[in-house]
Order: sequence, then C-alpha cells, then structure tokens
Amino acid sequence: MNTSGQVPTSQIVPVTAPKRVSILGSTGSVGCNTVRLIEENPQNFQVETLTANTNVADLAAQAVRLQARKAVIADAKLYQDLKARLEGTDIEVAAGAQALHEAAATPVDWIMSSIVGAAGLKPTMAAIRSGATVALANKEALVCAGDLVMDQVLSSGATLLPVDSEHNAIFQVLEIRQMQAVKRLILTASGGPFRTFSKDDMKAVTRAQALSHPNWDMGAKISIDSATMMNKGLELIEAYHLFPVGKDQIDILVHPQSVIHSMVEYGDGSILAQMGSPDMRTPISYTLGWPDRLIFNTEKLDFAKIAQLTFEAPDLDRFPALKLAMDALQAGKSAPAILNAANEIAVQGFLDGEIDFLEIAQVVSDVMDRADFSHMASIDDVFEQDRQGRNLANQALKKLRS
Repeated sequence: MNTSGQVPTSQIVPVTAPKRVSILGSTGSVGCNTVRLIEENPQNFQVETLTANTNVADLAAQAVRLQARKAVIADAKLYQDLKARLEGTDIEVAAGAQALHEAAATPVDWIMSSIVGAAGLKPTMAAIRSGATVALANKEALVCAGDLVMDQVLSSGATLLPVDSEHNAIFQVLEIRQMQAVKRLILTASGGPFRTFSKDDMKAVTRAQALSHPNWDMGAKISIDSATMMNKGLELIEAYHLFPVGKDQIDILVHPQSVIHSMVEYGDGSILAQMGSPDMRTPISYTLGWPDRLIFNTEKLDFAKIAQLTFEAPDLDRFPALKLAMDALQAGKSAPAILNAANEIAVQGFLDGEIDFLEIAQVVSDVMDRADFSHMASIDDVFEQDRQGRNLANQALKKLRS
C-alpha cells in the first residue's frame, strides 16, 4: 500500500484576506482557465507571478489584466520582447530557467503548477519546498518522481491539491479518516475521439482528428494522450501516489459522457461519485478556493437532457498505451519516468508528422522493452532516467523513419 502521502483535510474557515497566488504556465489551457477564475473573483486574489514558456503576447496581456507583480518567460531569448510589451508598467520582468525556478520558490499562499511535461518537475519541487498550497496540474511530476515529490510534501509542510478532474473528484469524495473502509478508486475516462474506432480505422487518423476531443478543450499534448488513452494510464500512476491505496485498488472505467469524473467505492457497498459538466474550471476553482468553494458561472448539468450515462471497460488491445502504463506502475522503480519520457518524444513525433498515430504506442513499447529500470534516490536520478527514455525513443523514431 502506498503511504507516502495523504490527501490533506482542513476545517472550512472564511477567507479574511486576498490569497497571494502565482501561476506557473499561465498561457496554457489550465493556466488560462485559472486566469479567468481570478478575473471573476478579483477581490479574493493578489497575483504575485505569472510564467510562460514562449507565449510572450498572452503572458504580457495577462500580467497587465491581473496586475501581477512579476512576469517570467522561460525562453531567455524572449526577455527583451516581454520587457518591451510591459514597458510603462510596474510589472517586474525576468527570463530563463533560473528566473522560473525563483518564481516557483517565491513564498505565496497558492501556486498553480501547470507547466506541461517533465519540464514542470523542477518548478513543482521548488513550489513544494516553499511550503505553499500547490495545485498540481502537471501529472508528469508524480508520474516521473512520485515518491520523491510526496516525500518533499511531507517534509516541507506543503499542501498538494490535485487539479486533474479525475483526481480532484476523488479528493472531493474520499473520506480520508475512513481509508480502512475504502475498497477501490474508480477513474473514469471519456475514451477520447477514437473510442469506437477499430485498429484499422486508427491507422489513417490525422493530427486534426486526434486533437479534436469530444468533451474537453485541452492542449495538444494532453489531447493526443487522451486519444491514445495514455493520459488515463498516467493518471493511474498519479492516483497511486496521491492517495494511500494499493496498486490493485485503482480501476479505470470508460464513461463517454464525462459527467461522472471519478468514484470511490467503500466496503459497505456505497459508491460516491463527483459529477459535473466537463469544465476544467470546476476542479481548478476547488483548489483555488480550498478549503472554501468559489462560486462562478458554469453550465448547469441537465440530467433530463443527458438522459443516460453509459460505461464500458477499456479495450487494452485497441489502446495499448494504457496497458503500457499499467505495466509501468506494476514494474515500479524508474519505469514510469521512462514511460513518460518515451511518450513525450513519440507524441511530438506524431504532432510533427514523423510517425503515424498507432506508432506512438509502438515507440513507447519498444523503449519499455529495451530500458533498464533502476531505483531513483534523487531528482538527478529522475532526469538521468528521463534522458534514457528519450534517447531510446529517438532511436525508435529513427528506426521507424528509415
């Protein structure tokens, strides 16, 4: 059983002063939704820092609208561009990896960690070490370094709140003081755009088709992961580290309507589900307002209009990426970190038109067959294993292209 960390609980107390907040990755999908929520509740928040990778225009516009104290662009070459856009304001400008690290480490009340991919691991760790409440939208941090991340949460006194809709749903309905009565966690999955496609159908799918999710509006990387169902596999690994359950106590259920976001089954037969419209602002707002709930305008869930909710088991033959993630969780050690690295390379290869859709899982499978899994005692070990996964994935890509 995983006991490295437990979901925090707290008494609900009224907010008496604006929360000081920072958003790491403010121009991505999760970051933009976070910005929208803050704009709807400006009296409750004071923005310290916003960061982005390369999107200077949106970062500058957000910083002005939210009256942020500081704006950081990760790509150092874009410093002058950002500085010019913010000339005449009191907003401090910085750029580069060190500036990003400093932004993450700056003490605030609440930090959104939404930098995509393994690149978000170091900033997330810096945010956790600051002792803040960290809203985690970067699932790769826990996939790559789950034990290290949760150990840091415990030692720093930080609070880690899950932003992924599935983990946030579990967080809302899990009775942490009744863990001995928890039978299993049930992560729901939409099935993505190719849920009903045969393998033959999937051979010819295009980049545009794979990016077109039926229910959620997400960034390119997570949209492709949803289409392969690797996203659900990464969430399986993440759930194991977030919640004190065993590896065999987490199930996955395909639920095309995306109304039930996840469920917790108890030993007395009760199953508690968190439900809502597929809107990422709901889980983000839950962490942003925690321990209170924010009130914002969202689509009403009309059960009569929905009429029915359906469920099916995931098809591991048509979606082998999910099985690869399941196997990585069972293998332990550095297997999840290598899986994630290989998948990032393979997904980018598909987005760049270098490989076909079905070859994404093929690349990852090739890497997992060839990799050496080892114990990871430090973040340096994590990045060494990440490099191994990327090197092997690039070799697999080269072999497919030849």
